Amino acid sequence: MIFICLFIAAIPFIYYLIAIYSSWRFFVESRRKRAVSPNFTPPVSNLKPVKGTDPDAYDNFASFCRQDYPDYELVFCVDGEDAPVMDAINRLKRDFPERSIRVLFGSDREAANDKAAKLARLVREARHEILVISDSDVRARPDYLKSVVGPLADPEVGAVTVPYVSTGETTLADSLQSVGMLSDFYAGIFVARQLDGVKFALGPTIATTRSQLGHFGGYDAILNRPGDDLLIGRLIAEQGYRVELLSYTIETVADFGSLAELVQKRLRWIVVMRHMRPGGHLGLLLTYGLVWSVIAAAVAPSVAIGAAYLGLYLALRVLLTMVIGSYGLRQPSALKNIALIPVWDAIAFALWLISFTRRSVRWRGSNYYIRGGQLVPVATADE
Repeated sequence: MIFICLFIAAIPFIYYLIAIYSSWRFFVESRRKRAVSPNFTPPVSNLKPVKGTDPDAYDNFASFCRQDYPDYELVFCVDGEDAPVMDAINRLKRDFPERSIRVLFGSDREAANDKAAKLARLVREARHEILVISDSDVRARPDYLKSVVGPLADPEVGAVTVPYVSTGETTLADSLQSVGMLSDFYAGIFVARQLDGVKFALGPTIATTRSQLGHFGGYDAILNRPGDDLLIGRLIAEQGYRVELLSYTIETVADFGSLAELVQKRLRWIVVMRHMRPGGHLGLLLTYGLVWSVIAAAVAPSVAIGAAYLGLYLALRVLLTMVIGSYGLRQPSALKNIALIPVWDAIAFALWLISFTRRSVRWRGSNYYIRGGQLVPVATADE
């Protein structure tokens, strides 16, 4: 029994090695690709669904007005004319009169997924065929639009998405979120890409076309479904088109005021994943190296064997984080937050366990069950 336990405890190490290889290969291949042709610069509608006001909202929005791109519009969809974020948008219009900036008020429909509802209207009222969808907390460099639109010149590419990294970390929760992304989230992304291709998209940036969305009904088809970003990538891939994951990175402004906020967001995400990918969610058990290494150390026939498990766990986790964070995404926080990796791993495992006890998720201030892939309001379902 002890040897069976030790064997199972070694499985996460195999996963870490696959993740290290997959991550390294992704960045090497990405850097070998030819630069995007500067001649492909079709008109673009940059779409931004907005809920509330993010920290540094004006600076985030202004970065999209400084794009080195010949013809594009910036279209917001906000809750109403009196939304606090309008102060930042109105200032944007004054400071960048040369830019085409439009604001839509409300999604014109009731939907559980408010972001998808706003995007359905944004797509419908966009002026151009090429669409770049980005979250309101994203901050972009001047070459952003050229970088994410360029791959769409290939008719086999149906969508483009990019990794995102945190900026402006000020709290422990911000640092934990960052180390979780660099050491855990992206590891899974790159393994999935290596084994099965890119059949997903990352919410902070999706570049695609109106025609691609129209093939499956667009955002109107997923108004009441969670995980709209993942679904858009999956549905485009199912049409036979390639979803291109670039090594180009964008920034999202860190805004976790407390550990409780981080836990609530991550718990919602992992509960959604349990419903959308139940098999993969269950398989996560064999990727939690911290837990299995502690178990191995407890049952190992000698202190040396137990220490070897713990040491190998730490070495592989640090190496994986360095490959993704330092080598790949070139984030200085990867090195700064190394000590938080075991803390994050403990939290991630606890959230995985808790996810099996949750029957509902809290989404945009309301509680929903996930039934048949749909968000069902708790109050309605219990009537």
